[in-house]
Amino acid sequence: MNKLIAGLLLATAALPLTAQAQTAKPTVVLVHGAFADSSSWNGVVRILERDGYTVIAAANPLRSVRGDADAVRALVDSIKGPVVLVGHSYGGSVISEAGEGASNVKALVYVAAFAPETGETALGLTGKFPGSTLAPTLAPPVKLADRGNDLYILQARFHDQFAADVPAPEARLMAAGQRPIAEAALGEASTAPAWKHIPSWFVYGDKDRNIPPAALAFMADRAKSRGTLVVKGASHVVMVSNAPAVAGLIEKAASAR
Repeated sequence: MNKLIAGLLLATAALPLTAQAQTAKPTVVLVHGAFADSSSWNGVVRILERDGYTVIAAANPLRSVRGDADAVRALVDSIKGPVVLVGHSYGGSVISEAGEGASNVKALVYVAAFAPETGETALGLTGKFPGSTLAPTLAPPVKLADRGNDLYILQARFHDQFAADVPAPEARLMAAGQRPIAEAALGEASTAPAWKHIPSWFVYGDKDRNIPPAALAFMADRAKSRGTLVVKGASHVVMVSNAPAVAGLIEKAASAR
């Protein structure tokens, strides 16, 4: 009898561990884009962590597609268990490269983001459809020692161009803290995009002034998006202005079979 009771207790104690193993949530890695930083994900991070996800808002170097992807890939390789890679804007080009060949990446989520085909560039995709008003809002390039250029958005133009649906005080903080991107990165061609074989989801705003919504729709359709969410009235920083919607789509991708 004592052995029977001990066995039952042992089996009962093991059940939660088994259930936990079966329902373990993937780690979500968030990759920001140009003219932003990791804090642009703060609202999304709060929701995902509340819902039990481990989240890493990676620091994207914004130097080159290949180099940035290598940095993100190194981070992904250090994570035990499944990963959902999420990219905003130029960060979409980065996750497309970083996810290639990464066996633990189960899903890609593109947030107002580029999903380039082999040979395509961020600049080329932006110009493929009319509607981007970014170019006139850029500050004069900052010349670098390696003869390259860093690009910023003029702070006076940042709110209207980049974050029109974000309260002005918050947009001013974002403008002051924006991270520049190396101009060459925007013209760097993609190699082997992971969205061709990793399930992908897309979310963007219909008032995006950086990447034309038509371009975003084109990329989502081409990637055979598992789910596309178009947020009415949302700007390029849909993850800031509509964090619950973006977090919800990420959770759908994370829980998909």
